[in-house]
Amino acid sequence: MTSLPYLAAAALPGVGRLATELAPGGTYRADFSDTPWWLTLIKALIAFVYLLLSVVVVIWFERRVVGFLQQRPGPNRFGPGGVFQTLADGFKLVWKETFTPKKADSFMYNLAPIIAGSTCFIGFSIIPMAGEVTMFGHRTPLQVTDAPVAVLIVMAAASIAAYGFVLAGWSSGSPYPLLGGLRSTAQVISYEIAMGLSLVAVFIYAGSMSTHEIVAKQASLWFIVPAIFSFLVYVICMFGETNRLPFDLAEGEGEIVGGYHTEYSGMKFGMFFLGEYVNMFTVSALCTTMFLGGWQAPPPLTMLGDGMVNHGWWGLLWFTIKLWLFMFFFVWVRGTLPRTRYDQFMAFGWKMLIPMTLVWVLAVAFVRAAMLGHLGGTSVSFGGRTFYVSLLVIVGLFLVGALVATWLVESRNETRQAAMHPEHPAEVNPFAGGHPVPPMPGQTLAEPGYDVRRSVAAAPAVAYATTTDHEEDHRG
Repeated sequence: MTSLPYLAAAALPGVGRLATELAPGGTYRADFSDTPWWLTLIKALIAFVYLLLSVVVVIWFERRVVGFLQQRPGPNRFGPGGVFQTLADGFKLVWKETFTPKKADSFMYNLAPIIAGSTCFIGFSIIPMAGEVTMFGHRTPLQVTDAPVAVLIVMAAASIAAYGFVLAGWSSGSPYPLLGGLRSTAQVISYEIAMGLSLVAVFIYAGSMSTHEIVAKQASLWFIVPAIFSFLVYVICMFGETNRLPFDLAEGEGEIVGGYHTEYSGMKFGMFFLGEYVNMFTVSALCTTMFLGGWQAPPPLTMLGDGMVNHGWWGLLWFTIKLWLFMFFFVWVRGTLPRTRYDQFMAFGWKMLIPMTLVWVLAVAFVRAAMLGHLGGTSVSFGGRTFYVSLLVIVGLFLVGALVATWLVESRNETRQAAMHPEHPAEVNPFAGGHPVPPMPGQTLAEPGYDVRRSVAAAPAVAYATTTDHEEDHRG
């Protein structure tokens, strides 16, 4: 049984010597034997510069695309097409005055942006951006490091970033940042659960949590096909994890001014801003690695020959293209969808995503066990597994339909409840708060001949002049 995985691994397209190196347990492993420590530092620097340059470009790209979607030009003054506008904004943040609020905890106040801006880089260290390349006379994977539980490193780094949000809100000494920090932390933690569960199906199917091995197992079929439901759940959780529209509820300007970073300015605010955009690239890179074959070329191009499309630095090109497809999706959603309500978003995660993802993981586990039993315990080649892959696709599509149907039923029930129990009373006193307030749609003014001075005096104790029939029923 050992020779069959080895021969199949040697035949995997585009993986080459990386895939043929087998660990004692029979799994693929990246070969770092020809990688000195100084080359590891150079690769870490390459990943760091790659992310920083990508952030600079994506900010300009987002403004231009959203401007096009909203029929306005976007940045078009500083440089050709406004390409230097992001550099100008960064220069402004560097020289902008910073301050510490009087009631703030200064140590935690300064530590929070460092945590939020630095932890997002950690997850990218285990992402394979290409296969094996030649650098300074050494053959090495274009990956900083790998581990048997590499994906857990990304999840752990994302969990640490939540400390930056809650510390920023608490240490500012202001109620609005505190509320924003609590909202952001609850949002990030809840959607990390669904995100982690969605990746469990990939772990079961690949038989490993090593990012390099997961990419190698997708040489003949990307995991987006058998794990379509996991892909959908992960994409939804990407927006919740990165606080992006339509889920940027931690920064609801109409409710809590700006969220956990309301009291920050200058580069302290810039660290939160940088962390958000780097996190977008990190979650997109993980999605590319887990579901879209990582750095491997799309299937039509593989017919040209593995040596032409999956050799050396070519993998970095395919990896970058896949990454920027996700960036365009982020921008397109921001310019298209409105912000959701916080309670609806949290209920969607806890009541729909998490339970259905648990059902999906159980289904994948049963199908995977049946597949391995039918094929004699080997999972190298996809030949002969069409039935089981089709079964997983059918189950995934069924759960997608169930998720959409449940969401529609919940929306209809909420609309019906809102119609039965209106939020605003039928009659209001426009001077109850001390300032004249026009009535809401469907409301009428109470007591046409009321005394303004008496209404203003009674305002602190009485919010409305009359009560609804529903309240009278409870009192009776």
